Amino acid sequence: MNEALLRAFRLEQFEDHLAFERGLADATLCAYRRDLRRVVSFAEARKLHGPADVDAAFLRDYVIDLKTGGLAATSIRRAQSAVRTYFRFLVAEGVLETDPSDRLESPKVGRPLPDFLTLDETTRLLDAPSENDPMYWRDKSILEFLYATGVRVSELANLHLNSLALEEGYALVLGKGSRERIVPIGAPARRALERYLRDVRPGLDGGRARGGVFLSRRGTPLSRQAVFNLVRASAKAVGITKRVSPHTLRHTFATHLLEGGADLVAVQELLGHVDISTTQIYTHVDRQYLRDVHRRFHPRG
Repeated sequence: MNEALLRAFRLEQFEDHLAFERGLADATLCAYRRDLRRVVSFAEARKLHGPADVDAAFLRDYVIDLKTGGLAATSIRRAQSAVRTYFRFLVAEGVLETDPSDRLESPKVGRPLPDFLTLDETTRLLDAPSENDPMYWRDKSILEFLYATGVRVSELANLHLNSLALEEGYALVLGKGSRERIVPIGAPARRALERYLRDVRPGLDGGRARGGVFLSRRGTPLSRQAVFNLVRASAKAVGITKRVSPHTLRHTFATHLLEGGADLVAVQELLGHVDISTTQIYTHVDRQYLRDVHRRFHPRG
């Protein structure tokens, strides 16, 4: 397959998003990669040069081609889901202005939601770093910051010193599509961050930090992969058997807010979602909580 065309379709960036932002399992990543390479191959045969050339008619022809090729119905639904996820990513990143998959038939299977942590599991995870480790305050502040703010791993990795206003208790993060938003930082996260900035970061910054908040042992801005590895290792260290990633903490942040009675619009703003329907899909509130809300607030609950 034409490597230049693969680059034009930004498949590598999309796979990074799935791996580090959403924390998908390797098998799921392989399925997405296979499905999207099939799309690119279909585009190559039709002399398209990139995702901007894809329209609804192309996608309809693509699905018809899958059906006539004898692909199983479940595989076709998965391929449709991959296409929709891919184009939503491109729109969110500002690569495309419109989503050509908007009118593509929706898969009939339910959209899987990532796991979230219970309050006990969250506490154990946040306490996972060892106080004997020189990087204790860095690792502690990263975990606390992820849970306190619900930011994406890319937003944390790209956080700059001039984006912090710790005395006021907030940070300015740059989200998808270069959209900025303010996120509050709770007291535990703020204390850990202050300690890291005072006692650890100065010793790491050897002139290659480029203003980044969270640094590697080499003094360079911490990568998304490093943050992903930290979260996964911390969960394993305290015996959490769920597959935990930075995305899990983002989902946990939203879930705990909603379970505590937060307004959905406020959660939408904190997560940086443009459309509230994204927040409704993203967040998971157990049925018992919904029954409790109905009973407490509905006149005939």
